[in-house]
Amino acid sequence: MSSASASRNVIRRLINAAQHTACPCHGCRTGGAHNPIHALQQMRKYATPVESLPVEKEYAFEVAAANLRFGEGVTREVGMDFKNMNARKVAVFTDPNVAKLPPAKMAIASLEAQQDLPFVVYDRVVAEPTEASWRDAIAWARDQDCSHFLAVGGGSVMDTAKAANLFTVYKDADLFDFINAPVGKGLPIKEKLRPLIAVPTTAGTGSETTGTAILDITSMAFKTGIANRAMKPVLGIVDTLNTRTCSRELHISAGLDVLFHSLESYTAIPYTERTPRPANPILRPAYQGSNPVADIFSMWALRTTVKHLPRISKNPGDHESLSQMMLAASFAGIGFGNAGVHLCHGISYPISGLNKKGPQFKYPGYNVDHPIIPHGVT
Repeated sequence: MSSASASRNVIRRLINAAQHTACPCHGCRTGGAHNPIHALQQMRKYATPVESLPVEKEYAFEVAAANLRFGEGVTREVGMDFKNMNARKVAVFTDPNVAKLPPAKMAIASLEAQQDLPFVVYDRVVAEPTEASWRDAIAWARDQDCSHFLAVGGGSVMDTAKAANLFTVYKDADLFDFINAPVGKGLPIKEKLRPLIAVPTTAGTGSETTGTAILDITSMAFKTGIANRAMKPVLGIVDTLNTRTCSRELHISAGLDVLFHSLESYTAIPYTERTPRPANPILRPAYQGSNPVADIFSMWALRTTVKHLPRISKNPGDHESLSQMMLAASFAGIGFGNAGVHLCHGISYPISGLNKKGPQFKYPGYNVDHPIIPHGVT
């Protein structure tokens, strides 16, 4: 293959992975206006694949179901959960701020209420984890050798706990062995990880439902992570009391994450358009493309967010809307945890990485008053 042909193939694969269109003419590749799939794509405005190379497309999707417990005050049950699992020792992950707040205090009290249930606390999780903060958490977890994990906090806490769990099982693995390619090796996870229970304290990332963990690779000015179903928590405890102490600004910023998790996953390229078809089921990615099951969760989360996030913006004490946004975050997590996201999130990672140190990255000629998100959607 010539270098020119190779370059064209790379460009096609990139567009296939990232392109989104709202232009009706792009849908004609699916077989014409009378094709029902064509009509559905026009209604939904899927991210649109380009003409594929002669590679077999995917024919199946898998559902990584999430176990959720939803209700007011359910954090108090977590100690009993670990006791029921016959936990030998529990590693509790949180951050310095959440450690002082009611959600963490309630979780700790629940553990203390159980007889013969030892636990240790790691409260050094940082917002927007880096490879350095992950290495510190991993070293601590390997030294403690706990049988079970508990994460109480936002996405950064839950993601750090997932990584610590993974590398406690894979004691000799390097951090980059499992980080997504091409930054890392992207090796498959074949060993069973230890049980992790996640207690979110923000209505945003939906990390309690996914096998995804995100970090900043500061040495490369890049943001990426690990995505594998094996890392998904065994239980997400969605306590409607746990966001009561969040500021209005935090509610809004986290809620926008829910909005675009649900919107992007609902409009992602259909799973049947993804290439290549995996030669082995273990190679099927966590993010598979939109599918009938993910659609249900994504659309419910989208409708709920559109209804309740503006209410929280006007009244951060609206308990009904706070509760609904907690559930929407988890539903969106199930949606994008199976379908994936596309251009908006894809653009955000390199830009976020480039803005972590040194002079802030600004693309020449780009009007900084124009947010990224509308460009990705339209």
